[in-house]
Formats: sequence, C-alpha cells, structure tokens
Amino acid sequence: MKRRDFLKTSVIAGAALSINFEGLNAALSTNSIAVEKAPDMVAVMGGEPEVMLEKALSAIGGIGKYIKKGQKVVIKPNIGWDRTPELAGNTNPQLVGALVKKCIQAGASKVTVFDHTCDNWQKCYSTSGIATAVKNAGGIIVPANDEKYYKEVALPNGKNLKEVKIHEALIEADAWINVPILKNHGGAKLTCAMKNFMGIVWDRRDFHKHDLQQCIADICTWQKRPVLNIVDAYRIMFQNGPQGQSAADVATLKSLIVSPDIIAVDTASLKLFNQVKKLDLAAVSHIKNGEAMHLGTSNLSMLNIKRIKI
Repeated sequence: MKRRDFLKTSVIAGAALSINFEGLNAALSTNSIAVEKAPDMVAVMGGEPEVMLEKALSAIGGIGKYIKKGQKVVIKPNIGWDRTPELAGNTNPQLVGALVKKCIQAGASKVTVFDHTCDNWQKCYSTSGIATAVKNAGGIIVPANDEKYYKEVALPNGKNLKEVKIHEALIEADAWINVPILKNHGGAKLTCAMKNFMGIVWDRRDFHKHDLQQCIADICTWQKRPVLNIVDAYRIMFQNGPQGQSAADVATLKSLIVSPDIIAVDTASLKLFNQVKKLDLAAVSHIKNGEAMHLGTSNLSMLNIKRIKI
C-alpha cells in the first residue's frame, strides 16, 4: 500500500478540530499485506468511547486474551488534573468506565484504578468524572497521594533511573492496562502511553533532575509491563499541555488506538497528533530511547494494523 499524505484538519468554532478517517489511514498506513491473524494494533475512529473500545478489543482478540478469571487488575488512566472531560486534561471517563466493566466481565476478581495526580487528588478524581465512572462500573478507585502507598522496586535496565517507588496496587496486581490520553506536554513534548508511567511512581522529581526523555524510557523497563496500551484520542490537547487553558487547546478526533506494544502505540499516536499539530519524532526522544532498550518497535510498516471506521 502506498503511503498517502496526511489530510488537513479544519478548525471548528475556533476551538475543536475534526479529522477524517482517511487521514488516520494515512497516519497508520503500512506496506504489509493484511493476513488472517490477530492484529498487532487496532485503530478505531468515529464512535463514542464505549463503542470504539468494544470494536477495538474484539478485533485484537477479546478482553479474555489479556485479562483472566480471578486476576487482580489495575487500570491506569491519566487523572492528573482538576479538569472536566471537555478540556482533555485526563483520560475520558466513559472509556475508563467501559474498560472496568470489560475486565469484570472477563472475570477479574478486583479492578483498581488510580493515578498520582498533579492537582489535588480528590478534585482530580471528581472533576474528571473518573471516580464516578469507576464506581458505577463496579471498580475501586484508590488514592495515590501519600508515600505510604508506594514500594521500592529495582530498574536494572534503566540508564538514569535504577530504582523507583511504585504504587502498591500495581505491584500487587496480576495484570494492568495503561490508558493514557493523547496530548501535548511542555517538557516531554508528547504525553501518551510511555509518559503515563510517571503516574505510577511516588517521586517524579528524579525524572526532571536528569534527562526527562531517558527517564521516561527507563520507567517503562519495569518488568511488569501493561498487557495492553489503550490510547484515548476522543479529544486531544494539542497545545498548552499538559494542563491546557481552554477549549481552544482541544481537538476532537473521536479515535482510539490499542496495542500491547508501547513503542508502536506511541509512534502511531504521534502520527495522529501530527495531523493536528506537527511534532517531530526527534523531539519526542523517549520513544526512540525506549525502542533502543527493546521495548517495542516504531516501524509501523512491519505491523499488522487493523483500522475500523464506525
């Protein structure tokens, strides 16, 4: 398949942007011939979060392929900011709630949700809508605002980070799912699946004391990898991240990208982000740093990618 140029996006009311599915196809195009097997990645566009999640999980093998009966499961969204869903500062609550339900239906004995927030944790959990969504879906949302919740773990393959304190819920979990929102970030340039790991640790100052981009790759070397990375791109914050200032910073893409490969999913998400605002891969060097540490591939042409338009 020949690669096609990215399609231009249009500004709606000076605030939200829209993107068509052909643009997503171009961003995630591959040179490989589709074969009858479970895809390495699924990209869905054009639906509401619950519907897109249903389509994506079905296409990538079903939730039962990743979550087993009796497992203790952690879902790790971005809940870092005291922002409503419309401002795209946090993962979409509808997506989080739907995923909790899916894990329970798969037989999970316990589904826990948390994030080490930047703003007041109670306000973040409430304003984001995620606390309510989790509780209504049958999950448990726990705080992460105190060092007592964290335990020290080694990162033997890290270059700058050799040990960190990680939330006990994640250490005790049998499986976890990484559910970031795609958005701009002042320091890391892009925050997505890899950057979302910063919400599992207690002291993020170490990341900023050293090479932030390398430290993001380092934390992703932790031996307990997410079984899936589910990128929320229903709305994205394309500027003034990670907090944002107003609806003018938000693009509405109604998209979802899912893969067990964290490097591939961040690469694909960057390509999608680039259809709204250009950002060079070199600027998001934690992706290449992670690839150099054998965490996945940025060569999307080598992957079997299934695209679904709703």
